[in-house]
Amino acid sequence: MDKVALGRKIREARIKKGYTQQTLSEKADIGEMYLSEIERGIKMPSMNLFIKLITALDISADYVLRDEVPTGKEFVYDEITQKLEGLTPRQRKAAADILDAYIKNL
Repeated sequence: MDKVALGRKIREARIKKGYTQQTLSEKADIGEMYLSEIERGIKMPSMNLFIKLITALDISADYVLRDEVPTGKEFVYDEITQKLEGLTPRQRKAAADILDAYIKNL
């Protein structure tokens, strides 16, 4: 992922949350200067730090990475489609009925 784009998204999320750099750096347990460098696209956070930042901001990784990686739902859809491909039309209908019943009971 592009460091500048990542930093911009983290900054936007921080501002939307109403946090100062100081507040977010304290919540993520990092230095304020380091956070500033991340937001300006100078530094790329490690995976561990990335997780700390999105947790502190209460946002999903999908929100930050949405332009870089496909969302998890595409993988789930592919997996479901693959499972249904080997079924007869009658079996697919039965699977769809079961899924409908399950969703109604959620």
